[in-house]
Amino acid sequence: MATASSSTPPTPHLPSMERTKGPTGLEKLVLRESRGWSAEVHLYGGQVTSWKNDHGEELLFVSSKAIFKPPKAIRGGIPICFPQYGTHGNLEKHGFARNRFWAIDDNPPPFPVNTAIKAFADLILKPSEEDTKIWPHSFEFRLRVALAPGGDLILTSRIRNTNIDGRPFSFTFAYHTCFSVSDISEVRVEGLETLDYLDNLNAKGRFTEQGDAIVFEAEIDKIYLDVPSKVAIIDHEKKRTYVLRKDGLPDTVLWNPWDKRSKIMQDLGDEEYKHMLCVEPATVEKPITLKPGEEWKGKMELTAVPSSYCSGQLDPEKVLQG
Repeated sequence: MATASSSTPPTPHLPSMERTKGPTGLEKLVLRESRGWSAEVHLYGGQVTSWKNDHGEELLFVSSKAIFKPPKAIRGGIPICFPQYGTHGNLEKHGFARNRFWAIDDNPPPFPVNTAIKAFADLILKPSEEDTKIWPHSFEFRLRVALAPGGDLILTSRIRNTNIDGRPFSFTFAYHTCFSVSDISEVRVEGLETLDYLDNLNAKGRFTEQGDAIVFEAEIDKIYLDVPSKVAIIDHEKKRTYVLRKDGLPDTVLWNPWDKRSKIMQDLGDEEYKHMLCVEPATVEKPITLKPGEEWKGKMELTAVPSSYCSGQLDPEKVLQG
């Protein structure tokens, strides 16, 4: 009589990129790298809505009340602010790219060859007739979302002016990156010390950051200017550090709505501000201007690493210079 085998069947090999649908029917692409890290990007908004490490822990914050239904933007993850950041212009807040449907780009421009990266998706956004009524310009916005071996999440945006009437256009931009943190009061940010910033809570006035690392005790909405290419977000409780590297994006926004503003935000739980921090590579103070045929590129790379402690303190020089 045959006996059942006790051996475990092999784990099926999952594809590095898979097209699927979320609970509300919105299409998304799931990226996976060989060690178990994953990311998800929705075609709606061209928005990354998940980045998980090899233990399955979510590293991006998405509100439990996020509305995955147009025309509302998805609260959390990495919304793309284009062609306007915030209220720095006459368009709707943060522009319209985050609440448009993007297409999969079947013919992306050549990227620098990194044969180690197997998990990536290329998306493209072009203006509709309605968009050109709001913002009368023709453009191609190409976005590559890549998951590197070891789990780094890399977003590369390429924006080209395709106006045929000879007109240049100007825009502001941000990757509105929302990190998941254990407790906002246990988090500090390093790499922004002594820099000038514009305070959106104080009539966009210009001030200079004082002191050491930045900690959080109240609502914050600041645009730091001429920021170095690397910023560290240190979560003491989780003993985790996020390292954010950027290129082509001189500014960095810090945002947390705190308790009072959270209570009036329909798509954010009253207490969820405690578990999120937005650190956003951006170009706001000096808009980008493109002539027809010109292209701009802005890149962000996110790394999550365990924090090493000495008397409860991380050595910021090792993180920021390493």
